[in-house]
Amino acid sequence: MKYVDLFSGCGGLSLGIERAGGQLVLAVEKSDMAARTFCHNLIRDASDSVQWERYVASDESEQIASRLLVRELGVLLDNTAAVEEIRSNGLDLVVGGPPCQGFSLAGRRNPSDIRNELPWQYLKFVEATGPRAVVIENVVGMDRSFARGEASSFRQLQQALAETGDGYVVQGVHVNAVHYGAPQHRPRLMIIALRTDVAAERGVTATGETWRSAFVDQIEGDMPALAPRPTKLIAEMASVGHAVGDLTARGTANGGAHSAAYVRSLSKDFWPGRSTAASEVRNHVRRRHGERTTQRFRLYQYLSENGLDQRLLSHAARLPEDDSKLLLKHRLLHAPLPAIAPDGVRLADSLDELVDVAHRLATKKHSQKVLRWGEPARTVVTLPDDYVHPIEPRIFTVREMARFQGFPDHFEFLGKETTGSDRRRFEVPQYSQVGNAVSPWLALAVGRKMSALLSV
Repeated sequence: MKYVDLFSGCGGLSLGIERAGGQLVLAVEKSDMAARTFCHNLIRDASDSVQWERYVASDESEQIASRLLVRELGVLLDNTAAVEEIRSNGLDLVVGGPPCQGFSLAGRRNPSDIRNELPWQYLKFVEATGPRAVVIENVVGMDRSFARGEASSFRQLQQALAETGDGYVVQGVHVNAVHYGAPQHRPRLMIIALRTDVAAERGVTATGETWRSAFVDQIEGDMPALAPRPTKLIAEMASVGHAVGDLTARGTANGGAHSAAYVRSLSKDFWPGRSTAASEVRNHVRRRHGERTTQRFRLYQYLSENGLDQRLLSHAARLPEDDSKLLLKHRLLHAPLPAIAPDGVRLADSLDELVDVAHRLATKKHSQKVLRWGEPARTVVTLPDDYVHPIEPRIFTVREMARFQGFPDHFEFLGKETTGSDRRRFEVPQYSQVGNAVSPWLALAVGRKMSALLSV
């Protein structure tokens, strides 16, 4: 199953497709940081930064021959000889996640509309190469209509793909990685399509409606022919503890055995790629926090453990001092005392002391949340400080976030760990690489569906 990965990022989608039998023809990724991680794990060693810089500066034809183009997609489209070679050699599958939130069919009439540039380039590549199947992944927001009487970007993109080249039978799906084995709630939209002639040969049709995934024992009725089949029962749902229990200071006491089983499943279900298992876990560097931040994390954990609203600190921070303390005292009136954090640190012995601590640590930042040990993680994001560890007073490491996604421990992320806000527009450090990726668990299910359909 020969495939091309456009907007490939660090390789989450390719990792699953390869495990399902895919053979990479070409990946295209404009970020040299994300592309370096892709190369290192799926093509060849990229640990030498000097050699990697030389590769990034090399000629596009050399990069295409090496199966990784570190350029914008438009550069590939302008290389008609390379595109024609891909077409002439036969292409089974094109996958990728072009930014599509503002997509509109009106872009055909208005090429200058910046919202349309990248998805139209994706469709142009599909038209030029004629793959037997296409997969497009994106965020759930694109299924909302932004103008009265206008179809959502998701619907319009399906229509555009259906009319691309010789035509495609197109199925929209709303899938959650937790139903496929990830210890993370990660809802995503996908468009999965077969070229019209291939679909006709196999008797495959689409429903015209967006199918929603569920756990295996929750699925009712027949699934659409193009939908990736979920793999987990409700009772098999993986949690934060399953993913990272062995990486905590008290791993054995907090589900280390369950975590070891999950880690083994990552190694079993995904190819080891270029690297072999390391003697130590890569990318597991604990972030250093100031004392005030560490104490705030402990307070968040205490509130979470006792069913108290973690947003209390941000509510209090927006009020004058007297009103703030009054609110805190009212909300913490029945809080268990003494207040002790999960790591054993004593925060307060009395209500007045707890109110003083909460007032001192109050912050207007409202996005920080403690993840629960026995539940799946929230959707992994690109900002590392949004989620707080349930036991240790810190944020999660890159490796822990990667496990939530479904990356095996041998998959090594290269480049900076994180970057400043002014550089986020053009840098893709390790945390962003993980947060932007398609969950390999979901990618594996999609890859198996495509392999089954294309090998008939």
